[in-house]
Amino acid sequence: MALTPPVKEHPYSHLIDTLQDGKIQFFNLQKLSDPRYDKLPLSIRVLLEAVVRNCDGFFTKEEDVQNVLDWQQQQSKAEVPFSPARVLLQDFTGIPAMVDLAAMRDAVAKHGMDPSLVNPKCPTDLIVDHSLQIDYSKCHSAIQNAPNPGAGDGQSQSQGQSQGPSRPAPSWRGSQCGVQRGSCSKSSCSDPPPAAGRGSGQQIENTPLLCPFHLQPVSDTETTLKNQEMELIRNKERLQFFKWCSKAFKNVNVVPPDVGAVHQVNLEYLCRVVQVSDGFIYPDSVVGTDSHTTMINGLGILGWGVGGIESEAVMLGQPVSLTLPEVVGCKLVGSINPLTTSIDVVLGITKHLRQAGISGKFVEFFGAGVSQLSAPDRTTIANMCPEYNATVSFFPIDQVTLKHFRNTNFTQEKLELMESYLKAVKLFRSYEDASEDPEYSEVIEINLSAIVPCVSGPKRSQDRVAVSSMKEDFQSCLDEKVGFKGFHVSKEKQDALVPFLHGGQEYKLAHGSLVIAAVISCTNNCNPSVMLTAGLLAKKAVEAGLVVKPYIRTSLAPGSGMVTHYLSTSGVLPYFSQLGFEVIGYGCATCVGNTAPLPEAVVDAIKQGDLVACGVLSGNRHFEGRLCDCVRANYLASPPLVVAYALAGKVGIDFEKEPLGETSEGKQVFLRDIWPSREEVQQTEEDTVISSVFKDLRERMEKGSTLWSNIECPDSVVFPWDHKSTYIRSPSFFSKLGKDVPPPQSIENAHVLLFLGNKVTTDHISPAGSIARVSAAAKYLQSKRLTPREFNSYGARRGNDAVMTRGTFASIKLLNRFIGKPGPKTLHIPSGQMLDVFEAADRYHRDGVPLIILAGKDYGSGNSRDWVAKGPYLLGVRAVIAESFEKLHVKQLVGVGIVPLQFLPGDSADSLELSGKERFSVTLPESLSPRQQLTVKTSQGKSFLVTALFDTEMDVIFFQHGGHLRYVARTFL
Repeated sequence: MALTPPVKEHPYSHLIDTLQDGKIQFFNLQKLSDPRYDKLPLSIRVLLEAVVRNCDGFFTKEEDVQNVLDWQQQQSKAEVPFSPARVLLQDFTGIPAMVDLAAMRDAVAKHGMDPSLVNPKCPTDLIVDHSLQIDYSKCHSAIQNAPNPGAGDGQSQSQGQSQGPSRPAPSWRGSQCGVQRGSCSKSSCSDPPPAAGRGSGQQIENTPLLCPFHLQPVSDTETTLKNQEMELIRNKERLQFFKWCSKAFKNVNVVPPDVGAVHQVNLEYLCRVVQVSDGFIYPDSVVGTDSHTTMINGLGILGWGVGGIESEAVMLGQPVSLTLPEVVGCKLVGSINPLTTSIDVVLGITKHLRQAGISGKFVEFFGAGVSQLSAPDRTTIANMCPEYNATVSFFPIDQVTLKHFRNTNFTQEKLELMESYLKAVKLFRSYEDASEDPEYSEVIEINLSAIVPCVSGPKRSQDRVAVSSMKEDFQSCLDEKVGFKGFHVSKEKQDALVPFLHGGQEYKLAHGSLVIAAVISCTNNCNPSVMLTAGLLAKKAVEAGLVVKPYIRTSLAPGSGMVTHYLSTSGVLPYFSQLGFEVIGYGCATCVGNTAPLPEAVVDAIKQGDLVACGVLSGNRHFEGRLCDCVRANYLASPPLVVAYALAGKVGIDFEKEPLGETSEGKQVFLRDIWPSREEVQQTEEDTVISSVFKDLRERMEKGSTLWSNIECPDSVVFPWDHKSTYIRSPSFFSKLGKDVPPPQSIENAHVLLFLGNKVTTDHISPAGSIARVSAAAKYLQSKRLTPREFNSYGARRGNDAVMTRGTFASIKLLNRFIGKPGPKTLHIPSGQMLDVFEAADRYHRDGVPLIILAGKDYGSGNSRDWVAKGPYLLGVRAVIAESFEKLHVKQLVGVGIVPLQFLPGDSADSLELSGKERFSVTLPESLSPRQQLTVKTSQGKSFLVTALFDTEMDVIFFQHGGHLRYVARTFL
């Protein structure tokens, strides 16, 4: 089978038109002379252009073009192929994609073919941004700043070090302890630096860092550099592999660490709005291995998150197959309240859209209210798309978008070309002109003036709480039974106060006390207005003499150097530092669980009082226990509200009636006294967020860091796997790969590996945070003579299938009905023993027993990760039977050869009285078809029907090949 179709005349060559005196060509869809085109939502017009341009009669056919044109009738029915302009990878989910390609080269070479043929056909950018951990922060408490040893249990580093001999500390920056000579206060390194308190006065003072091995203060104030150096040392093998990929594969661009978060880099550097290639201009579009790829839709660039397996197929020239989506028109009306931040608008829209039930649909914004939103506002809203389960949230390009690009170093020539092309194909619009409004599947109207400041939590992002009601809401959470919001704290224990010592001073913790306050990368840091609001609030707070309690773990992880640049230029960065919000580095940190343990005294106080301690972060993920095991209540908030709650030291506060604190003269200071005005923020934004900021970022990206430049990598066509490596391993996906496609193998007498309930997320299936010391993955790493400090995280070890298989279903929050309590355990049914999930699966594998999973509703919701499919596959899972699935996860399961089976409406494991201890059989016919009903039989004599969730014929083909990767590999044989 050829990788690409035979070359022939393009069936739509008659649509080709020109710009710039014939220098640039494009497919002018206006020449279709079809009245349906003007009625199409603009996001569907982008799809149509891609289908027309890539129509080759092989992957993309003329009937696909007609289906898109007939969108009004074909939505939710027809399947169409979409070939995006580029692929976006981040390192956590990108590394398995690149490891698979490297392994595919091995497989192709073993069959006597040229391995150099295996290259991405679609331009691919890989951003290394998810490996940052907070090893250093500004606080005089040694335990608070101890680096995360990889335990994930809040145990202090000093305790971890006393558990036995460890390997010698790596030698870097001139001393054994890893800190510049003369920086560590341990006597063997140098004299200790003078201590400095946090927020202790008007003068901005530097507080000490900590040597990560001696746990002593470090006088060097370059927190960011220290975290970056630790990142490069910790991830040396992965970074060497990434650098090899950038040299060995064509069409791969690697953005090195410490440049910025993937979404931020995509917005500021990689986006093109329009692409020009081989003399043709066409809309920029992207699919990425991160669910928040949708952020780019705020700039009128169509993009969404896909699984790693699908992204690999796109990289190799295969289109993404999708059902023509319904497009919900979100009409914005009214005016934004001056005190309402962009994040309030985001959360307000998120709540409306989640309640509207738009899972799997496109959302396209229109209405006069859109013009009030800046480009950063729009990208912030688009970034929250996964939270209301839409596929994309699209903002068509208008004058506001062009103005944004004019300020971000787009040349005037490119701007003119962009505008001419977009207007020629009607992809440019004026939101004030209602005559340009297309037809939508349905319309939802949101009044912007009705949106008030809110936070979301304490456990789910959809549970939105008005700031004005926060005190009462938290009290109700204490009262309510344990559930999506409740903690069920008895009345007699709700007033508990637990004293503890920190830095030689006594403090008290209560229910609602804040212990984590994080302004982190991603959702909010793309928006200068909210970050500047937070900075100006910090400035006014310091000037008023307010402080943040020193035991609160504060951090600031900007989305990119651009954010640090404008915070510094505006003069607010030192005030962030004064309150303890130090820049700890660039990349995902607290949001994905990469944070150091809390001070031991704080953890002990929380446990002693069984307190509901709180965290507040300006991110987009806050599942219970994700930030820290002992922090049960976590809230999403805008950056200025993170600062406000940090100043208050608690979440149970009424900002209107209660002061944040007092001045040195005893005067009460309320939030309204220090909240910056909208005009002040806008003026600061205009003065600081200018084209020079973007120019500086581009120069930093193109230059790279010295540490990255000094990394050595192999110079070979195939990767020389190091069998001792615990980071990079060749996976077994291509074992026994032959040229012929084997017939489908039915599932006979399978045992249930896990019996799960509703809302099983990708965090439950494949954790991204620290590796717990008692886990199966930890046992494997210890067998390789690694200490807990060297475990790193699951995300960092995604290139090692042995770690990731053992990490599958390793979440401490996994609730398996076989066990009855949270934890990564399951029942080995033949023996009746309770084992780690991996150990049970390994026993079944040795006995030759296939496995299935039983689940409830919304199985696989959450972030896009290919290991949520690869992991179960390598555990031996052949099928998942659930009441409903996250659509993206269905594609991932099919892409590795696991069959997703859905109970018929009204059926469930409970209604069918399944105990999960039966053995299950499913006959798979040779002629499978999309949405075919299959019969499941149990060893107890029961039988029931399920629907095989193959959406398209291509899904069936991929499954019959044993997954997407094996299908693509066979195209080279």
